[in-house]
Amino acid sequence: MRTSKKTLIFLAAVVWYIGGVMLFRSGVELVRQAVDLKPAASWHCLAIVLGLVVGVLQAATIFSRSCRKNLQRISSLENPMIWQFFRPGFFLALAVMITSGILLDHWAQGRYFFMLGVAAVDFALTLSLLGSSIVFWMWKDPQTNQTA
Repeated sequence: MRTSKKTLIFLAAVVWYIGGVMLFRSGVELVRQAVDLKPAASWHCLAIVLGLVVGVLQAATIFSRSCRKNLQRISSLENPMIWQFFRPGFFLALAVMITSGILLDHWAQGRYFFMLGVAAVDFALTLSLLGSSIVFWMWKDPQTNQTA
């Protein structure tokens, strides 16, 4: 099914936002469970801060670059199809990442520091996704010089 490049950009951004929201929810839940396990400990604060710092760095570098590369690819498509908002390999990588996240959440249950480690990763990825998403809205198509 054919579509516009703007639709592909919108779909890519929606996947980015859904991922960010789901990872944030998971991170919050893991921190809540960790606090329930050890209410007097304060390691959860460090996990949150560490996740946020790493997330800001990743958003500004790796994830923003990935967004720009994907937007350049979308911009170069001759006849955009609805499923082309990411490369096929990215969909496979996404499936592996989602599965890995679910497994890590499962394995972390009841293990205080493991839970905080996974929560820190969740927060880092949340901020990476949400922070880099600005690239979708600031992107100017080189062919039309118009903002997406």
